Amino acid sequence: VQLAESGGGLVQPGGSLRLTCIVSGRAFGYYPMGWFRQAPGKDSEFVASISWSGYTTNYADSVRGRFTISRNNAEKALFLQMTDLFPEDTALYLCATGGPRFGTGSSRRTEYDYWGQGTQVTVSS
Repeated sequence: VQLAESGGGLVQPGGSLRLTCIVSGRAFGYYPMGWFRQAPGKDSEFVASISWSGYTTNYADSVRGRFTISRNNAEKALFLQMTDLFPEDTALYLCATGGPRFGTGSSRRTEYDYWGQGTQVTVSS
């Protein structure tokens, strides 16, 4: 199973980015997925999760209302639309898949079996 993130970059405060995660090697549509992030010197932080169907989503308080997680099962793709970015959103963003088939998703890292390498998001003027 391989996950490949893309879409990161340098953006000014208040700007937007859309991250994409492409999954290969598993039945993508059966499993929940999540986004996490890790800033230098800090622990990994949950960002958002989405159920296998896409109908159930969950967000960290720090991003709720600014970030939107979505998925396209036909394309085996996971997305994270980020708006109104703050400097404190700067981090390496990683996507993950795992948990039970037909699950609703989780904020716990231990629930995910497979991880991408991450895409860097830097918010700075």
